[in-house]
Amino acid sequence: MTSPQDLTAAGTGASQAEASEADAPNNAALTRGSIRGHLIGQTAPMIIGVAALMSVGLIDAYFIGQLGAEQLAAIAFIFPITVALSSLGVGVMVGINSVIARALGVGDDQRAARRGNFGIVFAITLGAVLALALFALLDPMFTLMQAPAELLPYIRAYMLPYAFGFPLLLTIMGINGTLRGQGAAKRTLVVSLAYSMTNWVLDPLLITGAFGFAGFGIAGAAYASLGGWIVGIVVGFFVLSQTAIPFKPQLIAQTDWMESARSIAKVAGPASFSNAINPIGLSVLTALVASEGTAAVAGFGAAGRLQSFAVVPLLALSGSIGAIVGQNWGAGQYARARLAMLEAAGFCLVYGLVLAVTLYFAGDWFAQLFSDDSAVVAEFTSYLAIAAWGFAGFGLLIVANGALNAVDRAGVALTQSFARVFLVMLPFAWFLRGSWGSEAIYAAELAANVLGGTLASLLVWRVLRSRGRRDDSPGSAAPASARS
Repeated sequence: MTSPQDLTAAGTGASQAEASEADAPNNAALTRGSIRGHLIGQTAPMIIGVAALMSVGLIDAYFIGQLGAEQLAAIAFIFPITVALSSLGVGVMVGINSVIARALGVGDDQRAARRGNFGIVFAITLGAVLALALFALLDPMFTLMQAPAELLPYIRAYMLPYAFGFPLLLTIMGINGTLRGQGAAKRTLVVSLAYSMTNWVLDPLLITGAFGFAGFGIAGAAYASLGGWIVGIVVGFFVLSQTAIPFKPQLIAQTDWMESARSIAKVAGPASFSNAINPIGLSVLTALVASEGTAAVAGFGAAGRLQSFAVVPLLALSGSIGAIVGQNWGAGQYARARLAMLEAAGFCLVYGLVLAVTLYFAGDWFAQLFSDDSAVVAEFTSYLAIAAWGFAGFGLLIVANGALNAVDRAGVALTQSFARVFLVMLPFAWFLRGSWGSEAIYAAELAANVLGGTLASLLVWRVLRSRGRRDDSPGSAAPASARS
């Protein structure tokens, strides 16, 4: 927690940093001006972009729900796996974002350009490797999750085309990482909307059919994603060409591949696993819910889709804070980096509590949008009534992780994410499931988010305070290590 002295120091340091804004690197725009203004300016377009992306999952669930309870249960097993894989891509995006933001913070525009271009190729290559692994492990993975045999054909129908197109998704992640590192959040919005809007159009046509076309069933959702990714890539490269760091393949030849790969992987590796830990835990929870029946899995999975959409502002904030903290940390303006985290934490608490109240009272109404099965509706509302009270803590956790990744402390972010899932959530669910049933699983998520958010807040503040008041005093120079 913070003391009044901490808040005073942060405000004083920010004022001193603003007095020297004229000395900040030209392309490091986030080292100048109002921190709150940057948080709003970077997060607002991301809210629209992330909402558009998350709406794809909601629309998928809606049209798949029209196919039947078994298909809706199948997508509940699929969801944590696709989120885990996407999280690995998000980690790569964070790594690219981090190295670009810090390079711009110290005024090295050429290094930022080289690493941005190399990062896109790095992301595509990783996507191809992960796609091959997914093909090989498809059946064993879902068998381990306790997916019933009757659901496996539906799962395969979706996952095979998804795996084939996974490198396309990683390409978008690489482009967005390069845009975010420059602070070009509004441009990432264009990419996200292009992908999402394509998906909105294709989903009803390819899943349930239209105009005399029968549709592909659950596989249609995967085909719609592939179409959206292709459109997103085309738009992404065009948008990137309008920035200070366009895609120029010749820069890749000028890059020290090993050194750049290490710099990106140093952040991307822990960030990927940190992001993936939550969906990995979710996959285990889904396996535990499976013992309660198909209706429980369907309700839990559909409520999870709604939750993913409801926390969009928190997800957007966790994505935008990295560039703000990273550029200011790279420029030695440590008080501004701390102030950004304080402002972000306050938003997480207020929004999370408002969201919890809303979902608690409106849970039954939302449930009936996805299913008319009374058992599914009961599980849906039970999940929201319990788990929603931890969404503020979840916001604190992911925003803290965004800040830690930005200052090259991805290992700390990974540690706290690991502790949240494997030391709190899974043991809680495992030991109480016998007496509480599915409610133990929902309560486990609540406990993990409350404790995880509290721990994350303490850890990120300790790290950001590691550059103490001495570094914020007038005329003090930033240590060389901060400018690496």
